[in-house]
Amino acid sequence: MPMNWAYSASRQRGEESVRAVHRALDLGVSLLDTADMYGPFTNELLLGRVLKERRPDAFVSTKVGLLVGDQHIVANGRPGYVKRACDASLRRLQTDVIDLYQLHRADPEIPVEETWGAMAELVRAGKVRALGLCAVGARSARRPGARLHDATIRQLERVQQVFPVSAVEAELSVWSPEALRTLLPWCVTRGVGFLAAMPLGNGFLTGTLTPGQGFEPEDLRARHPRFTAEMMAANQPIVAGLRRIAARHGDSVTPAQVALAWVLAQGRHVVPVPGTKRERWVAENAGAARLRLTERDLAEVRGLPAAQGSWE
Repeated sequence: MPMNWAYSASRQRGEESVRAVHRALDLGVSLLDTADMYGPFTNELLLGRVLKERRPDAFVSTKVGLLVGDQHIVANGRPGYVKRACDASLRRLQTDVIDLYQLHRADPEIPVEETWGAMAELVRAGKVRALGLCAVGARSARRPGARLHDATIRQLERVQQVFPVSAVEAELSVWSPEALRTLLPWCVTRGVGFLAAMPLGNGFLTGTLTPGQGFEPEDLRARHPRFTAEMMAANQPIVAGLRRIAARHGDSVTPAQVALAWVLAQGRHVVPVPGTKRERWVAENAGAARLRLTERDLAEVRGLPAAQGSWE
């Protein structure tokens, strides 16, 4: 996503992003996770340039169900639209099959079973290999007293009756561990994979952001409660804790690698999906797979203060 959408537009460079994807594949990173709304469409086109040459090296995940307007985003889960969108994604990605096709958001005007049924038909047609569901947004309306992922679990229970869910994508990071309470256990007991979105806290957990630095107007962090100058300063103890752990593992280990290693430590079925657009960060992220956190490290992460300024 950062390559084409929702982050600093002035820093988006297509050729550099293409090199970053190649570098990831060279390092053994196989999962490429995108969506038709990223751009919109331009990220799939970018990945298509790589996949045209290296399709066997990649496990391709893309998403459907959200349309981007000038000032808004709307859901579209109509079966006819889903099938057309899949064909369009296949063309942009320059592939004949999508390994994991995810429902980005359910359309409130269409029963989710109908949308999921259309996606299941794409599996039977050989255009898609498996289906996934993205978690309902944290700010979505919830019943009084409901936990964060209750709405997502209700959706999962419904679509499982139509066709198996292979993966769930939801935010999971050191400063957003809520998925550990109910959503991840739901996945574990059913053999469903878990894609950990935003495992680096939109860049905050890398320790490279400065409180009050400001963000470009279109950058999603310009409107995120955790990225005000006050909240970034208040949450510095989280980064400091990651730095302490990193220092115990060597001078070359970074807070970002500790944050990713923590996600990996949640189970072999959990796959972090860090977004980046530069080769150097790709290499750093990939290096986290070699980092093994100790029980002391994990206990220290558990003892870090809760993030302030959350969507809650």
